[in-house]
Order: sequence, then C-alpha cells, then structure tokens
Amino acid sequence: MENQMKHRILKLKTEKNAVILAHYYAPSEVQEIADHVGDSFYLAKIAKQSTADIIVFCGVSFMGESAKILNPEKKVLMPDLSADCPMAHMVAPGKVEEMRGKYDDLAVVCYVNSTAELKGMSDVCVTSSNAVEIVRSLPNKNIFFIPDRNLGRYVAEQVPEKNVILNDGCCPIHTAIDVNELKEEKKKHPKALVLSHPECEGDILSLSDYIGSTAEIISYANQSAVSEFIICTEEGVAFKLNSDNPNKQFYFPRTRACCPDMKLNTLEKLYKALETEENEVRVEEGARKVALAPLDKMLELAR
Repeated sequence: MENQMKHRILKLKTEKNAVILAHYYAPSEVQEIADHVGDSFYLAKIAKQSTADIIVFCGVSFMGESAKILNPEKKVLMPDLSADCPMAHMVAPGKVEEMRGKYDDLAVVCYVNSTAELKGMSDVCVTSSNAVEIVRSLPNKNIFFIPDRNLGRYVAEQVPEKNVILNDGCCPIHTAIDVNELKEEKKKHPKALVLSHPECEGDILSLSDYIGSTAEIISYANQSAVSEFIICTEEGVAFKLNSDNPNKQFYFPRTRACCPDMKLNTLEKLYKALETEENEVRVEEGARKVALAPLDKMLELAR
C-alpha cells in the first residue's frame, strides 16, 4: 500500500513539475520520497534555487512561509497547514520594539524558526548551522536574539565579544530531553560520543562531545571514526543517520524527542496536497517584502 502511494505521488510530482522538500524530522517514509531532505537552512537555499512550479514543503508552518517569502511566483503547498512550531511564536512583537528603544546599536537576530511577522521585525535571520558565524560577522555590539534562549545562549558563549540579550522562548521538544536519561545512556554506552542540538538545555550541552545543527550532527557522525553515538535531538534524524551509517550504532535518551507537528506530514496528506493543490501557503505581499530582507541577508552572509 505504501509503495502504491509513493508511485502515485511520484507520478503527480512529474506531471505538475513539483519538488518535494522534507525536513529531517518528518516521518522516514516522507524523507524517503522527497527530492531534498535537510535542515531549515539547506531547504531554504534549495527552495530559492528550484525551477519547479510547485514546492511541497514537508515541515512546519514557518518553513512553508520562508519558502513562499523567497519564491513569491511559485505555489508552495504543505501536506498539513496546521503543522506548526510553538517556538516560532515565542516573542511578543512589542518586546522587539522595547529592546530597540533600550539599546543603541542593536541588531535583532531572528532564528529562522519564527513567524513571517517576527522575521519582518528583524535585521537578519539565522539557522542553527550559521547563527554563530552570522552574529560574529555583524558590526553591532548588542544583539537581541529571538526567539530561542538556548540557541541564543550557545551563540553568546561562542561569541563573547558581543552582548547577546536572550529572549525566553524555547523548543519544547528539545528542552524536554532529560539530563538524567542522557547520563543513563552514557553509563550504558561509555564509548559513545554525545551529539546534541543547540536548542537543548545547557545541562545537556555541557555533557556533549559535539554541538551542532541537525545537518552538522549527521555530517559529524558520518565522518567520525567512532562507531557509537548518543543523539540529543528529534528522533526523525535516526533515518538519515542509520541510512548513511549502517555499521554504526545510534542511541537516544529513553524518552524519545518527538515533534508531533512534524509527524503530521504523512504520505496520504502529501498526495492529497499535490492532487488538490488546496493547502497553499499564503503570505501577504507587504509582509512578504519586509520579511524577505532578513532572509536574503542570511543567505548572503552565510554564502
């Protein structure tokens, strides 16, 4: 049944000149059929480079919005328009204005995991793979980092010459990874390296051998001579890690970090979105133009 559904999706995709993009946290069967699988930064670049008429984004709402902001002339669809990211909303627009009034020479640096409205209030967007590099390159001394406090704290540690002001947002999936469960895994697998996403809490990062974006974690595991790893990020990354490294072992803390919104991207919904073209992502043109500048700046600075 699954193979039949995949065949129907591939046929429709060809007929409609569509491209399927999937985040690493989407279900494995969706990653398997996608044209491109990656983290938010990679997929943003691919969306901008694509010659397809239709982009089907198997992720959460801010990713679909980013693809539409970068590609206003293309139709952007999502398998499930209700797939959202709680962290994307975790800063009040008024807070941004308050900080601009409080600090001279302030750059508002917005994690790409945010709404189009918040992007539009920012000077530059970043992802977990380029946040340190971009903040370091900015001429501003004062940085208001939104919305994720954990990625912001990690950036502040890496770029001590900047005054990084943190917001109190977070990814509820990454912050739920339990340090005692990580310690259990370390006891069970003493030779394993701990690879963690910077959205995790500080107690997790302090026990980690490597901290990086989802794509960087995969790259590190692929290149490492070590054969055992404990992974502190969303469980969907296991598909790529195991596919790339059949002879390596990957362990996760006992309570798997699972994003329910990412799991809304099923094959059935993907097919229906392509067939009906109903789940279209829309961004009002004025808001799109304002949000485009910080996204473009991110792609330019990270080049």
